[in-house]
Amino acid sequence: MNFIFFGTDSFSVKVLEELNKNGLLPKIVVTAPDRPAGRGNKIQKPDVKIWAEKNEIKCLQPERFDEDFIKEIEGDWDIFALASYGRIIPDIVLNIPKKGTLNVHPSLLPKYRGASPIESAMLADDKETGVTIMLMDAKMDHGPIVLQEKVIINEWTQKDIFESEMAEIGGSLLSKVIPLWISGEINAEHQNHSIASFTLKITKADGLIESADILNISELSIKKQRDIFLKIQAFNPWPSAFFFFKKDSEVVRVKITEASWSDNGLSINKVLPAGKNEMSWENFENGFIK
Repeated sequence: MNFIFFGTDSFSVKVLEELNKNGLLPKIVVTAPDRPAGRGNKIQKPDVKIWAEKNEIKCLQPERFDEDFIKEIEGDWDIFALASYGRIIPDIVLNIPKKGTLNVHPSLLPKYRGASPIESAMLADDKETGVTIMLMDAKMDHGPIVLQEKVIINEWTQKDIFESEMAEIGGSLLSKVIPLWISGEINAEHQNHSIASFTLKITKADGLIESADILNISELSIKKQRDIFLKIQAFNPWPSAFFFFKKDSEVVRVKITEASWSDNGLSINKVLPAGKNEMSWENFENGFIK
């Protein structure tokens, strides 16, 4: 199959790995430019670029979709495929391949369009979610649906674990769709736009939990405990659920790194106070609260 893949992060890499397992390697990958990241603001390569170099595949990192970039990707392509690229792609690019551009979206569209479908499903405690392969158009997550696979949730793992599972499903589904789509053996159906729901971009501030709630969990209603648990799982590892604790005259930011849910409700298992090592909740209680 003659195609280009657009993607950036670990979700994209998981999809690429599934494509590779099924004998579908892109001729070119397009990803974000290298950016400074981390405490030292060191320049870092996107995960997809690292994968492309390892697999000896040509990698493009356009700052913008200008004439030079379009000339570089013009050609007799069957399709483009996209997963977690992170940028809006204009029609002039989407329509280059003969069969358009397919996108892997981790929700059952038209539900949870936008930037945070996985986190939004988790925060809503939506026990039925899934992955959609859609034909892209100019609007966000708006194009016709080619194929979907439902995922039933028993209990929420941390977001990074669940996201990896969804990417694996998405990559497997895309591997199935590509040859059928190119050969014309599968059709796309328009979404019911009247029932579409939209998600927002997650920010660091979204992870804040009131310290009074964390320090008095047993006094909260089960619903309130459940909401806090969902936030902890949905924001782990980024932006992380956190609270502020005042010790003496110092205010400490404390990340919640591990929690669990049982019939008795929410349990905080591990935390990471700023400037300290990760510790059990028991050690935090003994060393900070008491």
